[in-house]
Amino acid sequence: MAELVNLTIDGVPVSVPKGMLIVDAAKKIGNDIPVFCYHPKLKPVGMCRMCLVEVGTPKIDPATKQPVRDEQGNVLIAFMPKLTTACTTPVTEGMVVRTATEQVRAAREDILEFLLTSHPLDCPICDKGGECPLQNLTLAFGPGVSRFDYNDKAHNEKHVPLGDLIYLDRERCIQCARCIRFQDEIADDHVLQFHDRGRGMEIITFSDPPFDSYFGGNTTDICPVGALTTADFRFKARPWELSSTPSVCTHCAVGCNIALNTRLETRTGGYEIKRVMPRQNEQVNEIWICDKGRYVHHFTRAEDRLRRPMIRREGRLVESTWEQALQVIADRIGLAGGSVAAVIGDRIPNEDAYVIAKLVRELGGEVGISPAVPAYYADVARAFGVGAECDFGRLGKGDVLMVINGDVEEQAPVWFLRLRQAVVDRGATLVLAHSRSTKMHRYAHAIYRYDPGYAAKWLAANGQALIERHLAGARNVLFVFGDEQLDGPGARALAQLLANLLIQAGHVGKPESGLLPLYPHANTQGVFDMTQVAREAAMGNGKRNGSELFQYDVVWLAGVGDEADVPRARFTVVQELFLTDLAKRADVLLPALSFAEREGTFTSADRRVQRFYRALPPLDEAKPDWWIALELAKRLGYAWRYAGPQAIFAEVAQRVPAYAGLSYERISQVAPQWPPLGREDLYYGGTVYDNTGGLGARYASDAERDPAGVRPYEVTVPEPTIAGLARILRPLYREGELIRRSAVLAAHLVPVGQPA
Repeated sequence: MAELVNLTIDGVPVSVPKGMLIVDAAKKIGNDIPVFCYHPKLKPVGMCRMCLVEVGTPKIDPATKQPVRDEQGNVLIAFMPKLTTACTTPVTEGMVVRTATEQVRAAREDILEFLLTSHPLDCPICDKGGECPLQNLTLAFGPGVSRFDYNDKAHNEKHVPLGDLIYLDRERCIQCARCIRFQDEIADDHVLQFHDRGRGMEIITFSDPPFDSYFGGNTTDICPVGALTTADFRFKARPWELSSTPSVCTHCAVGCNIALNTRLETRTGGYEIKRVMPRQNEQVNEIWICDKGRYVHHFTRAEDRLRRPMIRREGRLVESTWEQALQVIADRIGLAGGSVAAVIGDRIPNEDAYVIAKLVRELGGEVGISPAVPAYYADVARAFGVGAECDFGRLGKGDVLMVINGDVEEQAPVWFLRLRQAVVDRGATLVLAHSRSTKMHRYAHAIYRYDPGYAAKWLAANGQALIERHLAGARNVLFVFGDEQLDGPGARALAQLLANLLIQAGHVGKPESGLLPLYPHANTQGVFDMTQVAREAAMGNGKRNGSELFQYDVVWLAGVGDEADVPRARFTVVQELFLTDLAKRADVLLPALSFAEREGTFTSADRRVQRFYRALPPLDEAKPDWWIALELAKRLGYAWRYAGPQAIFAEVAQRVPAYAGLSYERISQVAPQWPPLGREDLYYGGTVYDNTGGLGARYASDAERDPAGVRPYEVTVPEPTIAGLARILRPLYREGELIRRSAVLAAHLVPVGQPA
């Protein structure tokens, strides 16, 4: 436990860890010292002087080195002659802090008056209006009138693009440097800097292309004024018009907590997502999200969304009713005699995947995961994944992080931020093994290279050397791995070899030790857990029906996107958001709901089960995937009764062993987090949202649940294949059905098949 320091703030005694800054110590007792430049996630700089306070320390007798006391035995306090910045001053034993004296009040008023001399009076049209720290602190501490002549205000060019995603209003900037410091300290993208001195000082970008970062939107969140705005949201709505709904990002394996801000649009008469904001979860994404998660929301109300069921008649798809479409499917399944298969994509929530898999198995059919999903090692990741109580914030000195065959920033951007902090800020050792360079290589203590496609071969030959050079004596060992340029057997071999290294090095079952796979989407692990099969096992034994052309009579494709490598069938059912190439070939096409229009759960790659909520009403006649499965079950004679996703999840907790003990109630629980960065503390942490939707819960790995069952794998390492070598990096902005519908990212898209 950290050593505690005792001090008094405005007469209130408080004990806090040694080294804590005064501004944070005050926060512990609900005493809000106003700040502009300070942010609890950034290094203190003491630039704005808004946090000035009176500070005194015990008077020490030079002879005895003991505190001097008065006649009543009270320790005499010697106050500093000048005010002190609370954001740069650590607490000391016996310190006395005054935050509400006349001297402090006058200083705050002076600082605000000074800031307002150069600030425009455009609050009515500013995007930050209603959630602006400068506005709020001016009302609380500022002068009632200004002595400055309005005509002498500085006027600069407004709305200058720092890049195509972020705009700068130079007049509003108060030079707090939060944006610069975030990019330097957290993202390690040194793309912003101050230019010039004095009144002409301004923020500039000097990267090529401008403001080149995956995390730029976070700077708009922590900006204490309306100086930085996003191209996606600027001038689109006012904060008080927006409704906020807790949700989970679907675009990578991290499972970032987000808030969907929605509003009724008079132009369309429907509700739309106006912006996506971070929701604080210190165990997952802290308060950060990447720009893909921030901007790829327009697909939810895209004009070309599927809105009604369609049936193929005379060679073309025509609209139908739900009753007609479901009956046609039920009739064909009834005639299939068990020659039925379902293929499920990894954006499908747990509840939907479970019900679809349950129905197909009841019919005697087979269930698999989309061929685009690397589920061939999900059982290994579940068996030897990080511990149920893992906290990335505890990783540091003495721990070894090894990234092999994956690009963390491209595939799991917020994990990149968190792992980088463990190495750079807290002293963890980073070992890199890859066939090419990545941004993570900047921080590596040791780098190993191999030919493309040879990750498993290299690891098989060098595993013992890794233990001797790096893993022996480590406090924790975390393996972060990807499947780049590996086919299914090669990727599975890599995961198994890493699991064996954990066993050999004695790091199985520790909270901060284990495997961390770089899956492509939010629910890759969850869909595997719900279907309980790997792709090879599920789809390799298709029932033949007298024709080599067709593997099944009926194939049901739920949320598989545009993956062409799916089983052939005489009759194909597709549930999708858009008319993909696969959907165009469907015999029955069913419109599904997006994650924003329904509720459910996702299981992230580190096995944290998290709940998301409905933010938008259903689009026309689109339905959730679980509802479609239940309606088919009813027509096929199964008397299943689920009131909704919550009831389905309750059955999951009973039927899927790893999920035992989980419930909507448990994953919906919230608790106070430090630092407190919600909506009540806009000046302190920015416009991040409180976590009212639940912090989620990570289920235990197989090794934790059954330590006696831990056994090393017998691994056969295959030779690299042409198919494996064709699997290249999945860049963050890889072109796809969802991202291409967000116009603000159009210039950033990477065509499929090209490296980032």
